[in-house]
Amino acid sequence: MKKIILACAAGMSTSILVSKMKKEATARSIELNIEAIPESTIKEELEAVTDSVIAILLGPQVRMRKKAVTEIAAPYGIPVDVIDTLAYGRGNGAAVLDQALKLAGENI
Repeated sequence: MKKIILACAAGMSTSILVSKMKKEATARSIELNIEAIPESTIKEELEAVTDSVIAILLGPQVRMRKKAVTEIAAPYGIPVDVIDTLAYGRGNGAAVLDQALKLAGENI
């Protein structure tokens, strides 16, 4: 199953957004595994992952780590971006799902 990773400082602030994204994916009949993790564990997650990660979205509070995470994800061909601040703040699962799917492009 395709997987989207949301990463923030501890993986907790994005967990509410994950729930809303899962509901939206189900409503659209899109099968996805969406998971929130601490940004510091991305490398280990990608090394151990069994699902096909199609996108990594970073919480706005760890935006300064985008370059480093992009370098970690590059060998796997996984695109990385920062979650839109407005969508994040409003907990807009539909908008963040759209952002992830657009970021994934032909990988979906």
